Amino acid sequence: MRLDVVTIFPGYLAPLDLSLIGKARRDGILDVHVHDLRTFTDDRHRTVDDSPLGGGAGMVMKPEPWARALDHVVDAGASEGAPVPHLIVPGPGGVPLTQALAHQLAQEPWLAFACGRYEGIDERVYEHAGERMPVTIVSLGDYVLNGGEVAVLAIVEAVGRLLPGVVGNAESLVEESHEDGLLEYPVYTRPAVWADGDVVREVPPVLLSGNHGAIAAWRHEQRLERTAARRPDLLPVSATTGALADLDVRVATAADAPELRVLQLACWVPEGRASGSWTIPPLDETLEEVTAGIGAWTTYAVRTASASGVPGRLVASVRGRVRPGDPTVWETGRLMVAPDLQGRGLGRELLALAEAAAPASVTTFWINTGVVSKANQRRYQRAGYRQLPGEGFFPGTVDLVKRRRTA
Repeated sequence: MRLDVVTIFPGYLAPLDLSLIGKARRDGILDVHVHDLRTFTDDRHRTVDDSPLGGGAGMVMKPEPWARALDHVVDAGASEGAPVPHLIVPGPGGVPLTQALAHQLAQEPWLAFACGRYEGIDERVYEHAGERMPVTIVSLGDYVLNGGEVAVLAIVEAVGRLLPGVVGNAESLVEESHEDGLLEYPVYTRPAVWADGDVVREVPPVLLSGNHGAIAAWRHEQRLERTAARRPDLLPVSATTGALADLDVRVATAADAPELRVLQLACWVPEGRASGSWTIPPLDETLEEVTAGIGAWTTYAVRTASASGVPGRLVASVRGRVRPGDPTVWETGRLMVAPDLQGRGLGRELLALAEAAAPASVTTFWINTGVVSKANQRRYQRAGYRQLPGEGFFPGTVDLVKRRRTA
């Protein structure tokens, strides 16, 4: 794989000579070229930035040096018979860097990187580059760095280690975090018993049992528990089965709020009619309140498969959270399935999905439903919940709880 990096700080890329990536360069697996953007300027001060048009703080990187630099990269590779590169521009407004994206980029024969600085690169540079090569903006996360160099180091490491011959033991790539949507299980080495000062720390006995089936089962369970505790947003992709496996299950965002509100109305109007009361929270909520709920809860949105890039229909949802002020209680709410899809087991799977997101501190699951919702009450009781005496948290409701299984 050929890599070209354009930057105003070439020395920042020196770590690419270290560790496995450096060895891959020396072994000829990676062909890395670092270019100083300032060599493509045309004034004696080697100016690469100017003040933003329209006013504002900071400086913007000028288009002319960038156009010359990127044209040079493309032409240099073409002279050696290479196809055009895929240009990666690190930026907080790009697509997230995921393991799946790393695998996609590892299939490319040639990647080029543009390291922006200051307030960013003149937008016309993206248009210029897009006429010669594919361009993708990639984000390391929802935060801002001083420049793209750190991100390039991370992307090159994530992608380069997937190339054949870079990692000595290829099997070690299989069970890593994010490879199948789950985080990696905890790992241990000798000694099996470690005297850490006055504390004796032992490895889990199953790892010393020699029972490879039991070890594999323990590791998978640990991956699920660790993912639920640290990254519950990953669980829908990796842990859905049955009816949910045929649907697109994701953590909801504010953009889902309008459809969630419509689904709430469709699912709770029958309860309002049966109870003779329309003062039910799912029916009363404004769009702003539904949006706020997405931020306060871990909310899962379930859609049918997308077609031609258009998101599928929102058909179900559930949300969960640790009870404010009590980390031992996990609250599940807004469990809803579109009326035309009810009776297929989606509700049961959604309830299990919400419970799986509860962190390790939780010992009790809680859910609430209407007094008139006898079918819901029976459904939750079949799932192990028991009804608490008296009125529930909301008027006209009942509360149900279940102890978390510890073994």
